[in-house]
Amino acid sequence: MNEKGFTLIEMLIVLLIISVLILVTIPNVTKHFSTIDEKGCSAYVSMVQGQVEAYRVDKMEYPTVAQLIEEGYISTDEAKCPSGEKITIDQAGKAAVEGTDKSS
Repeated sequence: MNEKGFTLIEMLIVLLIISVLILVTIPNVTKHFSTIDEKGCSAYVSMVQGQVEAYRVDKMEYPTVAQLIEEGYISTDEAKCPSGEKITIDQAGKAAVEGTDKSS
């Protein structure tokens, strides 16, 4: 009887190799999600800062986030990071994530 096919041992070895590869890959992928969120948030802050400067040029004063939304410079969704953290603007017109040091 010369049947061609995989034995149970061969299938188990293949499953073991696939499992090891998955166990190695998943932690590395999840570790990068926080980095992606940070970079996405800093991009949002930079975009809002640009709109703050545009508002200042137009109105000759620094706006609040609410004023930027009311005047159509940003949308409500753009007033917060993808992670949900709110973006604020201080008295000097510096945009930052709420609760972080605005001088950096």
